[in-house]
Amino acid sequence: MENIYNLINKTDETSLAHSFYDACSNQEFKNYVYKLGADEELLMKYTSLLQDAFLECKNCKNCKSLETCKNKVLGYGLTPKKDKNSIIFSYVACSKEQERLKKDAYKDNLDLFDMPLDIREATFKNIYKDDKSRIPIVKYFKEFIDKYENDEKPKGVYLTGNFGSGKTYLIAALFNEMAKRNIRSVLIYYPEFLRSLKAAFNTNYEEKFNYIKKVQLLLLDDIGAENCSNWSRDEVLGPILQYRMENHLPTFFTSNLTLEELEKSLSITSSGVDKVKARRIIERIKQLTTTLELVSENRRA
Repeated sequence: MENIYNLINKTDETSLAHSFYDACSNQEFKNYVYKLGADEELLMKYTSLLQDAFLECKNCKNCKSLETCKNKVLGYGLTPKKDKNSIIFSYVACSKEQERLKKDAYKDNLDLFDMPLDIREATFKNIYKDDKSRIPIVKYFKEFIDKYENDEKPKGVYLTGNFGSGKTYLIAALFNEMAKRNIRSVLIYYPEFLRSLKAAFNTNYEEKFNYIKKVQLLLLDDIGAENCSNWSRDEVLGPILQYRMENHLPTFFTSNLTLEELEKSLSITSSGVDKVKARRIIERIKQLTTTLELVSENRRA
């Protein structure tokens, strides 16, 4: 009597063959799978996956935009490839997704520390045009781009103004423009950064600190909102500013405080009042920046 396992195998092979030839009644599918250069015996083993891949390939050909993508993974198509005695399936980005990835590749040049992710989308064209107070700032930023590209070592900006006026968005728009020119930048929500840096004492403190200190463009967002301590002022902020000043690295700040108010804030710690060290920080900021003011409607309200 024939071995029961041989009978089962023969039944399975017959079923696979039937499914494959049935699928090949569709001439488009048949052309699609035979282009892989695999023999029928191998193709039969993957009939179901090949049908899925064929369907996704057809979806891509008829697709008008990423938003209307019908595939399981948005912007990607299941794609077969013959590999020795098997067929490998992987998800490959469609032409529209490749175009999007290329278009957005510049965003890899921006690092955010405790900043809202939508900052990555900031652009000059989306800045509120009904507020003339933004015009001098945008003008300065466009001059900054020209000077930077000409290696004229332009200064950053100390941007002061009321809460919710859009200070951070404006600088993020500039950094996005610079990112498209392959310039790397870091945007930091400064009060939270100090907390995370302190928590990194026993791990990657030096790595994180040095990266911030040396990056091409730096934004310290909402400076003056932190609880000032001798450590944050003298061991963190001071050395960062000193290094960037000596190496002509553009540095930007946003704050609800004027420089005079920031100096007062930096002079007071739990250890007492030290006006000299606070003055030293302010002088470094003045060396690094041009002060601009943005007084505007609170757009967050």
